[in-house]
Amino acid sequence: MKSDFQNKSFYPAQGFPYYFDLVKNDDLYTLFSSLSSVTLLKSIGEEKATYRYAPTKWSIKQIVGHITDHERIKMFRAFQLSRNERVELWGYDQNLLVANSRFDELSLEQLLTDISSVRKASLSFIDTLSERQLKKKGKARHYEITLEEFLKSIIGHERHHINIIKENYLKKTS
Repeated sequence: MKSDFQNKSFYPAQGFPYYFDLVKNDDLYTLFSSLSSVTLLKSIGEEKATYRYAPTKWSIKQIVGHITDHERIKMFRAFQLSRNERVELWGYDQNLLVANSRFDELSLEQLLTDISSVRKASLSFIDTLSERQLKKKGKARHYEITLEEFLKSIIGHERHHINIIKENYLKKTS
């Protein structure tokens, strides 16, 4: 049975289905094991990491911190769903979290170490899940989705932000 968002009439321009589209049919282990984002981010260097392409936009460091925050939050919610706790899988105030962070004060190396540590913990958790748990369903906004789909959307979210960095940050600082 397909999830609600797999019906194209449900697709909004942004949000969960968009993130899921960015990962296509890749398996969870491949998605969470990929080092391509960290490799790209390491290549940016400290001097470019505070760049903003507009005054109201986040810096690259803030984006890295946001990606890490997002994974932390979503993995905890995935844990709750895997254990049958009722939880709303979507929604948090990303601007509030970034505004109350120290991301620009930290080195890019610290932020990349943090995101790598969170990713290792995510992989460790994913390794504990059964097929039955991955098929559990929860609500993300108005979509009913499986835990596996929810987990994949975490990497889709990361890819979304990496695409923004490539298009709006790196092209303008080269």
